[in-house]
Amino acid sequence: MFIRYTKLRSVYFVFSGILVAASILSLFAFGLKPGIDFTGGSILEAEYKESRPSNQEIRDKLSDLDLGSFYIQPTQDQSVILRMKDISEETHREILSRLGIDEGLIEEKSFDSIGPVIGKELKGKMEWVIFLALVLMMFYIAFAFRRVQRPLKSWQYSVSTLITLFHDILITLGVFAVLGKLYGVEVTIPIITALLTVLGYSINNTVVVFDRIRENLFLGGPSFEEVVDTSLNQTLSRQINTSLTTLFVVLSIFIFGGLTLKYFALALILGIISGTYSSFFISGPLLVAWLKIKERKQRA
Repeated sequence: MFIRYTKLRSVYFVFSGILVAASILSLFAFGLKPGIDFTGGSILEAEYKESRPSNQEIRDKLSDLDLGSFYIQPTQDQSVILRMKDISEETHREILSRLGIDEGLIEEKSFDSIGPVIGKELKGKMEWVIFLALVLMMFYIAFAFRRVQRPLKSWQYSVSTLITLFHDILITLGVFAVLGKLYGVEVTIPIITALLTVLGYSINNTVVVFDRIRENLFLGGPSFEEVVDTSLNQTLSRQINTSLTTLFVVLSIFIFGGLTLKYFALALILGIISGTYSSFFISGPLLVAWLKIKERKQRA
């Protein structure tokens, strides 16, 4: 069955525009909650061997220690994660003692401490990594499609790709801004890694569509709009199969991977869904919309 994807491009653009606008509004209103990877601090995970006390009971035991604004996060098992400002080894041992390590009530599973200088340096490097990745992707698309000079230039494919990348990343970040506000979810290095993976996944989906458009342009067609529709129909099954097989694995990590991997997997889930959608309903239709604007200007 031949589907005219580009015919309803205005509907796709409005729908995506609403999602992106809501994401930008969330980012401005709530902002992202940076984890200790970027702000500096300490994170301690301990497992209770019997029943785990309530968050308030744990907080009461540690209330007179100088921990700053610390967060208590229970996990699905008997463990609890404490996030606090950067602490000394003496304070670290005191926390364990108050939680009951001397009586054998708990077992320390992990303890990490990152200084504020290192956190600031990591944040700066991450920003440069994302910026560099976007720039290199734009140059790659422009180079890969340099021989496609009709009816659009290769740089227009590159800009269309960049728009879809921003679409996918902004929606994912918007969700994490809301989660940070409502549930205190922090953006950590694993989540940034997931976002970079989303960039790669999104551009892979878009390149598959653009590559098929390029092949069909060389074969010839009645119109550019029909060539785009044909290309989208030809890549439909491939995109769905690739996305679903990846999504099943990531869903398994989200459900069974524990708290450490939960939000890493969530970022991938959001990115895969958004990237698959944008490769079909944004990237190709965006090229057609761009051509229509060009043709109207030529007729004017």
